[in-house]
Amino acid sequence: MPDRAPAFARDAATAAYYEQRAKEYDEWYLAQGRFASLNPPAWHLEVSHLVDLVGGLPTARTLDVACGTGFLTRHLRGVTVGLDRSPAMSALAQSRLPAGVAIVGDALNLPIADGAFDRVLTGHFYGHLPVDERMAFLSEARRVAGELVVIDTALRPGVEPEQWVERLLNNGSRHRIYKRYLTSAQLAEELGGEVLFQGQSFVAARVTWSGSRVA
Repeated sequence: MPDRAPAFARDAATAAYYEQRAKEYDEWYLAQGRFASLNPPAWHLEVSHLVDLVGGLPTARTLDVACGTGFLTRHLRGVTVGLDRSPAMSALAQSRLPAGVAIVGDALNLPIADGAFDRVLTGHFYGHLPVDERMAFLSEARRVAGELVVIDTALRPGVEPEQWVERLLNNGSRHRIYKRYLTSAQLAEELGGEVLFQGQSFVAARVTWSGSRVA
């Protein structure tokens, strides 16, 4: 890893990368373009499992933190608000949430009142956070909701669990992003919760704190 300290949510270069990536982000979920080699049909099956997981969560007031384009957000049931640092990502998410709202905001300092939601959901965000940012995010999630559901990238054989990864955009530009890869058991242990999904590509876990109103 490079000498500079790991950062993600507070890193300006990372924010600029995701703003540029917004219009092509879903190519990853859909295994299109540069991502066509992501082992379909197994990849598509696991993405379908994630969609089913999100859509099968009990109806609740949900805040999707780092919602990206709203690819998963749109499947939530109940009052839904998406939040992302990227204006371009938020705009795409809003187009997919005719009955919901997508806003621009800081995941480590949520512009949300205490206890305003039943659930916080986050996909492919937690696994990018170094320890100080993880602690800040978990504190904020617990402040605003009684439940947290985290979806992230699975640790695979031969992959370093913590690294700076190079990301290539369709315009040819290259970017370095901090990333952690997790087993479902590790994710559940870090959250203090339970495993929801363990796949070859994705993992998910949930923690429910006292006072949760989610049925």
